[in-house]
Amino acid sequence: MTLFQRAFPDVQHASTGSGASAATAELGVMPEWDLSDLYAAPDAPEVKRDLEKGAADAKALKDKWQGRLVAVGSDGAALAVAVQAYEALSDLLGKLGSYAGLLYAANQTDPKRAKFYGDVSEKLTAISSDLLFFELELNQIADADLDKALTHPELARYKPWFDDLRKEKPYQLEEKIEQLFHEKGQTARGAWNRLFNETMSGLRFDVAGEKEPLTLEPTLNLMSDTKPERRQAGAEALAKVFKDNVRLFTLITNTLAKDKEISDRWRGFKDVADSRHLANRVEAPVVDALVASVRAAYPRLSHRYYAMKAKWLGMDKLSHWDRNAPLPEKPDRTITWAEAQEMVLSAYSSFAPEMAGIAKPFFDKNWIDAPVRPGKAPGAFSASTVPSVHPYVMMNYLGKPRDVMTLAHELGHGVHQVLAAKQGPLLAPTPLTLAETASVFGEMLTFQALLKDTKDAREKKAMIAGKVEDMLNTVVRQIAFYTFERKVHEERRGGELTSDRLNEIWLDVQKESLGPAIEFKPGYEVFWTYIPHFIHSPFYVYAYAFGDCLVNSLYGLYREAHPGFVEKYFEMLKAGGSKHHSELLAPFGLDARDPEFWNKGLKVLEGMIDELERMEKMS
Repeated sequence: MTLFQRAFPDVQHASTGSGASAATAELGVMPEWDLSDLYAAPDAPEVKRDLEKGAADAKALKDKWQGRLVAVGSDGAALAVAVQAYEALSDLLGKLGSYAGLLYAANQTDPKRAKFYGDVSEKLTAISSDLLFFELELNQIADADLDKALTHPELARYKPWFDDLRKEKPYQLEEKIEQLFHEKGQTARGAWNRLFNETMSGLRFDVAGEKEPLTLEPTLNLMSDTKPERRQAGAEALAKVFKDNVRLFTLITNTLAKDKEISDRWRGFKDVADSRHLANRVEAPVVDALVASVRAAYPRLSHRYYAMKAKWLGMDKLSHWDRNAPLPEKPDRTITWAEAQEMVLSAYSSFAPEMAGIAKPFFDKNWIDAPVRPGKAPGAFSASTVPSVHPYVMMNYLGKPRDVMTLAHELGHGVHQVLAAKQGPLLAPTPLTLAETASVFGEMLTFQALLKDTKDAREKKAMIAGKVEDMLNTVVRQIAFYTFERKVHEERRGGELTSDRLNEIWLDVQKESLGPAIEFKPGYEVFWTYIPHFIHSPFYVYAYAFGDCLVNSLYGLYREAHPGFVEKYFEMLKAGGSKHHSELLAPFGLDARDPEFWNKGLKVLEGMIDELERMEKMS
């Protein structure tokens, strides 16, 4: 990860607000972001001051150290001074990038915010261009000299960062070429990402029965409506608009896939996903084992579950818009924001009061942006920002049980990011494969707490089914997404893909993963167009399955009262990116290189489906 990438931490899917509160009659008062811990306003003098300071400090670091790092390579004290200055810049530039990204994401259709985001991005690109030499020259230091330097106490703490940096060495280019790639990113990948964001945020969907057009998030939400006609209306509205824009999304997809192929070819990456594996600090065989295990389990998991769900709903097959339909037994109540807060904090506290204590300020200090608004980015995320500030959580809260699980998920990220912040800007960022650990664990804690308090058998069945569906979406669906991406990027190496071909690949992987109980009606073939991960973070998606299977294994140990589990869990989160996944899992006796590790995680999901079958026979 370059310093410029750290200047925009976790803002790919972001959003912001004014710090005020929003309310609806059903949901109650909901918080909107107060970004003043970053900056008071886009025109605040501190923004200009920090941009100028960042530029001056970057130039000073370049003037002092460019061409000298190799010469002082064995001098630990000198290298420590250089790395600490570089780390301070990472925090400063990251603060600016985070603020611009969060402000823009709160309303991606606001031209003033878009301009501010674009201007800050350009300035950060220019500033960080002066620093490209730094990591390149550090990697030119002889191994023996670096080993000697790392014995110095002030430099020793950065050893994991140097180890990761060494892994990048075979794929780094000469400085002038790196600078060209870096600067062209603004008008290449960055520009296409922005086009996707602003296009998607600006789309409006005419849904039968609605008085006025809807934005993406509430239209997607209709796919889990209790009424079949509402689900169908939402799906058809989505399909129409996606079809109307499919040529643009096809162009964006082809361009970004080609852009990645060019970068991969120049850097020497062979496989289309190798660069993601490197960024995740995970070995390709580990990911291959995960993917193979999940795909082999499709018949035992998704195929079996959706066949069972079709029977529950009195259908021979589920139309694609019925896949997330609520069960008849499921209580159709709206959960207020206050109730959701209590549910999540209570579940966290039952596991460890410290966990709830870290999460509570997110609610109290407006570190969460919850309401749905026109122009706001869809989905949900937790932006780590920088260690010197704190994370911010974004979601689009609509009062559904899944929204409560989303809140628990994103707060898990937030807790993880707070705990890891003590590692500092260079060591706090966690690889994606482990970044989902706390989020999925927080989700599981909340689900199990709610399940325990549920006495009605029919409601309990609906809750378990809902959790199974969430896990299928996290494991099966994300591995299907990964399979889709692989096919697209591999074929793109031979030339552009037409919209029809993209549609065909999408349907193929969906049929394989979801099984014969799902009937894909006309229009579903274009649903690949709205998945933001394909645009922002190629091959990101397998991290969700990695995290879910990992958490299933961890949660099993927790339920079995594994010795010192809570303490080991917090130590794992506090490590941030300072340890490899093998080191972090070793205290729990887990090894991701073992295929049985993945099968163990999948068996948790399979067991829940078994339980649903037993409940069905008893009813």
